[in-house]
Amino acid sequence: MKYYIIVGEASGDLHASNLMKALQKKDVNAEFRFWGGDLMESVGGTLVKHYKDRAFMGFSEVIFNLRKILGLISFCKKDIAQYQPNHIIFVDNSGFNLRIAKWAKKEGFKTNYYISPQVWASRASRVKDIKRDIDNLFVILPFEEAFYEKYNYTVNFVGHPLIDAISDRTQVSEKAFRKEYNLNEKPIIALLPGSRKQEITKMLSVMLKMVDKFKDYQFVIAGAPSQDFEFYKPFIKESDVKFISNKTYDLLSVSYAALVTSGTATLETALFKIPQVVCYKASNISYQIAKRIITLKFISLVNLIMDREVVTELIQHDFNPKRLEKELTKILDNKYREKLFLDYFELEKKLGGKGASDKAAGLIYNSK
Repeated sequence: MKYYIIVGEASGDLHASNLMKALQKKDVNAEFRFWGGDLMESVGGTLVKHYKDRAFMGFSEVIFNLRKILGLISFCKKDIAQYQPNHIIFVDNSGFNLRIAKWAKKEGFKTNYYISPQVWASRASRVKDIKRDIDNLFVILPFEEAFYEKYNYTVNFVGHPLIDAISDRTQVSEKAFRKEYNLNEKPIIALLPGSRKQEITKMLSVMLKMVDKFKDYQFVIAGAPSQDFEFYKPFIKESDVKFISNKTYDLLSVSYAALVTSGTATLETALFKIPQVVCYKASNISYQIAKRIITLKFISLVNLIMDREVVTELIQHDFNPKRLEKELTKILDNKYREKLFLDYFELEKKLGGKGASDKAAGLIYNSK
């Protein structure tokens, strides 16, 4: 069968690539055409647009790039119509994907959504559109099934694909890793400032203010695959800061603690059992709009899944050097760390175990 897959960022590229591999096992004749990234391209098929070409963050950034986004939506519809896939698979990226889904359903295409839009966080009214436009919805967070039940919409909880991605990775030797990247013997504090330019600009300079305050530790920036080192270079003033690109999982596996920009990375860090401080800062316009439409108690997936505060969240004005120093000191304390590790193990249990990609692939393939 022919599959058309639409992804909008690095995490989607990872999960879609694993879904493609699972589909290939179910369907020996699988053909892929996709909007995605390098990981999907390595599986095979035709890359139409790279996610780097449309990495817009926040409300104001989307507005400033509206003409380009509308042009991409128009192009995507034409490309799907020409390809005539048996299945369209949307992965996260709701702002773009739900617009395509509305058109695709009317055109008679089979629509599948892997990794539900976060309608439980804001604008729950979108559930009506999802029910209308999506034939099969696959959710990866345990509380999402109950959320959709309130709207009489049956969805498929397949577990979280990060568990597979992390458990299937090739393990690295800490000694070899330190040697390869010229790291000293100090415990590592990983800095994960996000993947988009706007995020990195707002997050990294504050994170790096911790370097002089914690001289017994080695700070290492996790470079996103979507950005070159040249973009990070102006932020790095201290000699005791290292930069490692596109090796976030390897870095986390050898880290002692982490400062993490809110998003999928908070859950990844938790699954590696690394104590973390969750950080987030947007433009003032984006933050003021978000405050009015997002109804959640927490912003990190760790706290949302556990339905209580497990990791500290420093949001907007709370994300400042003084608070960050205090919270980083806390997660370096052994007593705090012991409790956090127990919470992390409970979190992993709630996520439903391995096999998310395989379950989703089977359901898609069998819904001919």
